Amino acid sequence: MRRWNGWGDDAIDFALEADALAFLAQRIGAGKGRQDASFEEACASLAPSRLPYHKLIETSAPVRLRNALGQSLPDWLKLRYGRIGTAPDGVAYPESVDQVRELLQYAQRYNVAVVPHGGGTSVAGHLTAGEGEQPTLAVSLTRLCRMAHLDRVSQLATFGAGVYGPDLEAQLRAQGYTLGHFPQSFEYSTLGGWVVTRSSGQQSLRYGRIEQMFAGGSVETPVGRLEIPTFPASAAGTDLREIVLGSEGRIGILTEAVVRVTPLPEHEAFHAVFFPDWAHAEAAVRALAQAKLGLSMLRLSNALETTTMLALAGHRKLIGLLEGWLSLRGCKEGKCMLMIGASGAKPQARAAIGAALRMARRHGGVHVGRRMGDKWKQNRFRNVYLRNAAWKHGYVIDTVETAVDWPLVEPTMRAVETAAAEALGRHGEQVHAYTHLSHLYAQGASVYSTFVYRLAGDYEEDLARWRSLKQAVSRAIVDNGGTISHQHGVGSDHAPYLAAEKGATGIAAMQAIFRHFDPQGIMNPGKLLPAAQEPA
Repeated sequence: MRRWNGWGDDAIDFALEADALAFLAQRIGAGKGRQDASFEEACASLAPSRLPYHKLIETSAPVRLRNALGQSLPDWLKLRYGRIGTAPDGVAYPESVDQVRELLQYAQRYNVAVVPHGGGTSVAGHLTAGEGEQPTLAVSLTRLCRMAHLDRVSQLATFGAGVYGPDLEAQLRAQGYTLGHFPQSFEYSTLGGWVVTRSSGQQSLRYGRIEQMFAGGSVETPVGRLEIPTFPASAAGTDLREIVLGSEGRIGILTEAVVRVTPLPEHEAFHAVFFPDWAHAEAAVRALAQAKLGLSMLRLSNALETTTMLALAGHRKLIGLLEGWLSLRGCKEGKCMLMIGASGAKPQARAAIGAALRMARRHGGVHVGRRMGDKWKQNRFRNVYLRNAAWKHGYVIDTVETAVDWPLVEPTMRAVETAAAEALGRHGEQVHAYTHLSHLYAQGASVYSTFVYRLAGDYEEDLARWRSLKQAVSRAIVDNGGTISHQHGVGSDHAPYLAAEKGATGIAAMQAIFRHFDPQGIMNPGKLLPAAQEPA
């Protein structure tokens, strides 16, 4: 069964071994676990529903609680401490587009805020009900999950937007196809969620980001249905797909999405390469990205992330032998690990890997084969379960991500890690901060930083620590010219920093779009734009 206050299936436990706990204790001090609030206690804290009766809406506390929050750290703190605060007043599970339209008409009639809900994996505050007198309805799209059509000639598949990643891939694989979109949240996130937050999958070099995959679809808005037809390309004015992409529920509810699919790959492989330091590694991945070799993935860890991954891997003797051998090859302290992936027809995939390894060697790279790559693929959707294990031992894990042009990659990485250390230092705490480049482009790269630090054991103090950290690292991103989100969307957590990227004219344009599709302002209010910038 899915955890109500953490990540994933409660039958899966990705434990932290003794060596890993010793590593964290050495870096930031020993953590101390605490007793979480029970599900019953959290349910009891919810205020009664304020919604008028509707046959499609459930108002029981357990259903409302399970649809109240996402996976951001503030959401976790609310759930773990039983401090839920505002929650949706009801939850609906429409099974047809007509029912979605009926629910929007209900919301307009009674001035009810509508929060579209997919897999509940948001880490940016997309799902939180607003405070105040206006009641909130969460609309879960998870029953709109069927593949309605597969056009084999054009390689287009039409799905209900609420389909979970594994179910989408299973339906496609049965027909010999794949979408190839595999974010770390893949097991529990939905197609609609990917589209409206501009998600990026781990093998985006081959398959593209979701905006390259999203060909069209249908959105139910308060003023009517918005149909996005599919074209290979179009020069006919504004691309309405772009209004849907990244819209985060502000213009309406995406009910159906048409996506570009590809035949299942004949061959897929992941190889690990180590570099002696960051300078060699960054030069190598920049050259690889700009060479456009036909790879599916490049993922570069900085020195501290590399050290962390090796420390958490277990198999101390084998890791010790590997590090000894790497040391003889010039990869000592400061070494950085690169994961190279290729997917597709066997000759082309092998040729791409071969060309990449030759180029890596010219930059000082040491190839260690496929074993670590196979292990990464095996655990790529399980590593997020470490958040549960870390909490159990008194630690929290949070992340931020951005994207910048190549000259700004290293300065941004350093600035974000330094800002995190200074922010937690003001609370008398240390932070274990490390970074990887998760998506590579000819122009630049995404910069994805992870922070591990200790729980205080007090809700207010833990929330204050997170706020200090979030504000500091977000400001570092903005000050260094980065986007406030490369792949997680904006939600409410990143909204204060959006104007730095869009400017006053851009924010006004967004306000006008929202006002056009949603004149009453009922669609996911408070997301994307901070309260002060909401349309009048």
